[in-house]
Amino acid sequence: MQSITVLGSTGSIGVSTLDVLARHPQRYSVFALTARERIGELAQQCRRFAPRYAVVASEEGAQQLGELLAGAELPTEILWGVEGLCRVASDPAVDAVMAAIVGAAGLRPTLAAVEAGKKVLLANKESLVMAGPVFMRALSGSDAQLLPIDSEHNAIFQCLPQPSDSLESAGVEKILLTGSGGPFRARPAEGLHRVTPDEACAHPNWSMGRKISVDSATLMNKGLEFIEACLLFNARPEQIDVVVHPQSIVHSMVQYRDGSLLAQMGNPDMRTPIAHALAFPERIDSGVAALDLIARGRLDFEAPDMARFPCLRLAREAMNAGGSAPTALNAANEVAVDAFLGGRLAFTGIPAVIERVMKAAQSVELTGLDAVEAADRNARALAYEALGG
Repeated sequence: MQSITVLGSTGSIGVSTLDVLARHPQRYSVFALTARERIGELAQQCRRFAPRYAVVASEEGAQQLGELLAGAELPTEILWGVEGLCRVASDPAVDAVMAAIVGAAGLRPTLAAVEAGKKVLLANKESLVMAGPVFMRALSGSDAQLLPIDSEHNAIFQCLPQPSDSLESAGVEKILLTGSGGPFRARPAEGLHRVTPDEACAHPNWSMGRKISVDSATLMNKGLEFIEACLLFNARPEQIDVVVHPQSIVHSMVQYRDGSLLAQMGNPDMRTPIAHALAFPERIDSGVAALDLIARGRLDFEAPDMARFPCLRLAREAMNAGGSAPTALNAANEVAVDAFLGGRLAFTGIPAVIERVMKAAQSVELTGLDAVEAADRNARALAYEALGG
């Protein structure tokens, strides 16, 4: 029986994780669940899974959750704040941590899980993007096992030999990182400034939260995944190509020097990579239907339009620059996407704000978590300035 903490349990990844866990009650128990704002949903999850801990963002949220759980006779202790998140991520009783908090807020608890030597299922790509050198140093200095949850990185992981010292020693020439192209892949560029938040959040293949959906629409999600892939697989930027694949059936590919091209395929459902990482190296039922290639009929691939979607170019530039450039990219993107969702910025203004911040932010070496958070704060201030205050 493995004890699992789910950071971000009310988000799409968290909900999918709980679905997989519920299919295997003999293998997994829920140690802790956490949520930021969806207190009512967290209360329902607590009633179903009876975790040892539930963590919310604030003392007020903790009080609200306590009222909702009153009389339920659960073993659940309610915590709040970053300290609570770090506690349930690093508790000695925890075997694995699903790191699914969206954005920079997930950095500290994810690092706490790494430093405590947990099996870390990484769905929070922003943690790795904003603090790559710090994160990887912490990983190399601990007994933690890091398993990627993003469907693309999980696919690459499955297509690479385990273990492998380097891509070169494994005979790898290229990693092909696939992406659907988002909802505006074929929309004329001159009409993108009129895109609404609801349109941007209507992804053709995946059901995701609003922030990630907007990132997918701008291709920033693929840009962040590009940076993450460089770090996860110790790849140079020139060793990774992005390929648009509208059907989201081929989740990524690895090209070997002998001419082989290995691909991981499956229906677009996050329960597949979640189940793979939870049970690795075993295989368990995820609840996902088998892929019917005959019914699908065709698979298409094309190059990304870097002119129409400059966020992908900006991410590559940030990775090449190194230092705190990816930190600034991520922070500016979070501020810009929030402004777009709030009706304060046009869709095409998102990459404009990011590019302005990247030109203004001085890249520094990330010597530790304090340096990461200072670079993050500085970039956010520049982004707010770019938005006009």
